[in-house]
Amino acid sequence: MQQTQPHTVALRERVQNFFDILQDEICQRIEEIDGKARFHEDRWTHIDRGGGRTRVLERGAVFEKAGVNTSSVGGILPESLARQLRKKVQGYTATGISVIFHPESPMIPTVHLNLRYVELERGDAWFGGGTDLTPYYPYPDDVAHFHRVLKGTCDRHDPTYYPKFKQWCDEYFFLKHRNEARGVGGIFFDYLRGDGEKLFTFVQDTGRAFLPAYVPIVERRRGEPWSEREKEFQLIRRGRYVEFNLVYDRGTLFGLETKGRIESILVSLPPFVMWRYGYQPEPDSREAELEQFLKPREWA
Repeated sequence: MQQTQPHTVALRERVQNFFDILQDEICQRIEEIDGKARFHEDRWTHIDRGGGRTRVLERGAVFEKAGVNTSSVGGILPESLARQLRKKVQGYTATGISVIFHPESPMIPTVHLNLRYVELERGDAWFGGGTDLTPYYPYPDDVAHFHRVLKGTCDRHDPTYYPKFKQWCDEYFFLKHRNEARGVGGIFFDYLRGDGEKLFTFVQDTGRAFLPAYVPIVERRRGEPWSEREKEFQLIRRGRYVEFNLVYDRGTLFGLETKGRIESILVSLPPFVMWRYGYQPEPDSREAELEQFLKPREWA
């Protein structure tokens, strides 16, 4: 077996350590915001090598469900995944953090963050990840804030990052079978190769930007009134979220392909969801506005 270079091992360990620290910081802040529920932690072992920490908060005052997971696993790439990556079957190691918040209030958007680092036995390595926002009701100021924080983070590293990663996000988080966007985007990147230290710094800054991008939106909208009608619309739109995660999401598919822990993989799914046959929002309603609101635009 080809030996991994010492500096690469050190980078992988530092990436994993950062994800663990970020997990602690996010969980602490979300517990403070929620004020009612606390995270439950499961430590688990991967069937091949490694494991992770799954943390879930449920039935909170602000969040119906919040998942903040870290993992560091390894094994042999399945043949189907190797073909997808255009690689030979070989050993791999992957470490990452995955965050998903499903708020109780339909006025607060769902949010997602994923950051990961993958190494292959034969020398290839890359970073991937991103964060995106999925509102149920149109609040342009909220979306502009989210995108401006991300743009500022990207611009500190490379002025080409934000426009490139925003477009990638708009294209990635798209339900082809419905011809509609999942949300209002953010940034998404994958297979970032090159100077590992510089890329790691960018990934750290992206992770640190997550709470400043999202928490002010939560604080702004948590007091907004809502009715059962709006709650039902939230549950219907959550169905789109489920469809994307089970059909297209790379993290979900990677976890399933590599024999990951099912409970941790599917923790991103909302606790309650609804599919109404032939549902169409009433014309000129706030619900009907969402279709146009989700179309990509220059939010920042």
